[in-house]
Formats: sequence, C-alpha cells, structure tokens
Amino acid sequence: MASLTLTNVVKHYGSGKHAVPVIHGVNADIRDGEFIVIVGPSGCGKSTLLRMVAGLEEITSGEIAIGPRVVNDLEPARRDIAMVFQNYALYPHMSVFGNMAYGLKIAKVPKDEIKARVDKAAKILELGHLLDRKPRQLSGGQRQRVAMGRAIVRQPQVFLFDEPLSNLDAKLRAQTRIEIQKLHRELGITSLFVTHDQVEAMTLAQRMIVMNAGNMEQFGTPEEVYHRPASTFVASFMGSPPMNLLQHAPGARPGTLLGIRPEHLDVGSVGWQVVVDTVELLGAERLIYARLGDEPLIVRVEEGGAAPHPGDTLRVAPRADRLHWFDATTGKRL
Repeated sequence: MASLTLTNVVKHYGSGKHAVPVIHGVNADIRDGEFIVIVGPSGCGKSTLLRMVAGLEEITSGEIAIGPRVVNDLEPARRDIAMVFQNYALYPHMSVFGNMAYGLKIAKVPKDEIKARVDKAAKILELGHLLDRKPRQLSGGQRQRVAMGRAIVRQPQVFLFDEPLSNLDAKLRAQTRIEIQKLHRELGITSLFVTHDQVEAMTLAQRMIVMNAGNMEQFGTPEEVYHRPASTFVASFMGSPPMNLLQHAPGARPGTLLGIRPEHLDVGSVGWQVVVDTVELLGAERLIYARLGDEPLIVRVEEGGAAPHPGDTLRVAPRADRLHWFDATTGKRL
C-alpha cells in the first residue's frame, strides 16, 4: 500500500496554439489506505485524471507520485496499480478462475501462490462456487465481482475504479457499493473511484474530488462537500434535488446568491410566500416544486397529511443556521 500525490497535474491534447487544455492543475495528497472518489459530470476530466494516474494518458506537466516514487515516466505495468473498468473486460473463453489468475500467470507467479491468491479473493467476493464458470454464465454483478477479484489478486499499491457500476441496474449498484465498502475495509488499499453519480460518491468516499470542466472545485469529506460547498457548482451538483440558489430572496445581499437545501425549508405559517407548481411523492417524503417570485424553489418535506396542489400558496421559512452565501459573479463560497 502507498500514498498517492498529485502535484499541479496538467493535461493538454495537442501542442502549441492548437493545444486543448482538459485538466487545469490538480493538487491532491491522498493518504495511504484512503478511499477517494472523483466525481463530476460527463466531460469534466475525471476519467482522464484517473488514466493519468494509471499511465494510460501522458501528463503535460506536474507530478504523480505513488508512495515515494514519481511515476510520470513509468509504464502502467511498473506503477504497481490495478484497474477495474466499466465494461468488465473479461476473457470470454476463460473460466472465472482463469480470468482472475491470468495476470499472475503472465507475471510467472508460482502456481501454488496463484491458487492461494485466487481462492482468497474468491472467498472475499463470494465467488468460490463460480470459479469454473465462463463469463457468459454470470450475471452483470457477478462479472463485476470477477473484475474486482482480478484486481485484488494483483495485491497492488493502488486500486483504480473507472465507473465500474455504470452497467448495473439500481439494485445491483446499491448491493455492489456495499461490497466495495466491505472490500476496502478488509484490504485497506489506497483507492481512486471515478463516477458521475453523486449518490455513489457520497456513500463510498472517505474524501472526494469534485471536478468541473477540468478544475478541482473541492476536495473534502462527503459531509464537508454537502454541508459547506465551495462553489455554486458543487452546491448544485452534489445533492438530489440540488441546493436552491436564489438571487432575489428576501434578505439576499446585492451581488450575492443565497443557497438553501430543500430539506432546510420548513412549511408553516411564517416565512417566504411561494406558489406551488407541482408535487412529487417519493415514498417517505415529498418534493414541492414552487416559485418564489420568478425564481424556482424546491422544498423537501416528510410524507404525511394533505399534499398541496398546483397553484396553492405556502409559507416556507429557511433555517437561519443553514444558509449559504456565494459570490454571484465567481460562484465561489463567501
């Protein structure tokens, strides 16, 4: 195991006046054994950043170090990393055992050690009864566990996960998230996990890197990112539904946006007057989509009692200790 350090990592495609910048100076000190999630929308540079750590993309400038070693010029095979991809990348003609053992065979690891490593990984991932099956005989969740097992047997210093749950349905994603958490607790290997899904980020990360258009908007724990977003981008991207960002709310300051999470607005007899547009029932809670003047506003309330109807007028009071203020020009937290 090892720490992972990114120092002013920059990536351009092309050169000279035709260069297209895609990563703009990322700095991150990742501790030995930490589970870090890189999250952001499509095209923000999160997979590019991961691939530079893996050695699959060259960096334009900056430095990547795994433990004490700077790995900028090392081939992927010499970086002591293992990668789990979105599409599993299993050999269809090989058994589960063969897929998990293949990298070790290429590395000329002794047969007894290969069997011991594969058996241990299979036990951790509950694949022991599937070792003789071919990938076509497995479900999507089982195939992803085989891909993770293939990475585990390598015993790398760093695990890299490139959106590994994207091909699974919602139930399997939730189940596999729990398995990944258990796996990390057992192995304690430094891990980078890329996703566009903010729920995955919030549930898996010990700390997360929030990316936006090649920039690192924030690096912090899920609690820090959710409760003290560094910018309007983070505030609106992390959270479902997103934070309300209001320019003309009562009490708003000139040149400043007021942010308030939907769950931090209380429906009652005092507060802002809003007009209901629509209501969504989500099991144990309701989302009320309303308008405060000309600005949209979302309110999250517990399910129960009579629901408001489109056109109804409500009073909602923001909790004073849950207000966020952002510069309206830069979007940065004040």
